[in-house]
Amino acid sequence: MTEKLTLSNLKPAPGSHRSRKRVGRGPGSGLGKTSGKGHKGHKARTGGGTNPGFEGGQMPMFRRLPKRGFTNPFKVTAQAVNLRDLVKVGVTELTPETLLAAGLVSRRGAPIKLLGTGEADRAYTVRGIAMSAAAKAKIEAAGGKVEA
Repeated sequence: MTEKLTLSNLKPAPGSHRSRKRVGRGPGSGLGKTSGKGHKGHKARTGGGTNPGFEGGQMPMFRRLPKRGFTNPFKVTAQAVNLRDLVKVGVTELTPETLLAAGLVSRRGAPIKLLGTGEADRAYTVRGIAMSAAAKAKIEAAGGKVEA
């Protein structure tokens, strides 16, 4: 009969756990004195080692390449929703809340833009959502309306 497994008798599987390497504990250990780091040099020091872009003193790649362009820190990207995805929404009134509830957008409060890929399968009433000209035309052609 096997012993009942409790927190007091948990053990790792045989051979799965090695004891940690205790360096710098005398010459008999095989890793005494310099503790496996050799003699002097950058990598023998505390915190020694190079940064990720270091190329042995050669001018690193990120400094050799030219810098171009600009990244706008205030850029706001809209969450895109295509007309073909609106089949998943059970309601005809489209608001940011209904799209969030249907799982078509993930970020609450971020702008949403309705795009014209696909067809409008029913007459939708759209409130508080930006849209492309193609999406607006297809919704109005299907009998829907767009409110500001």
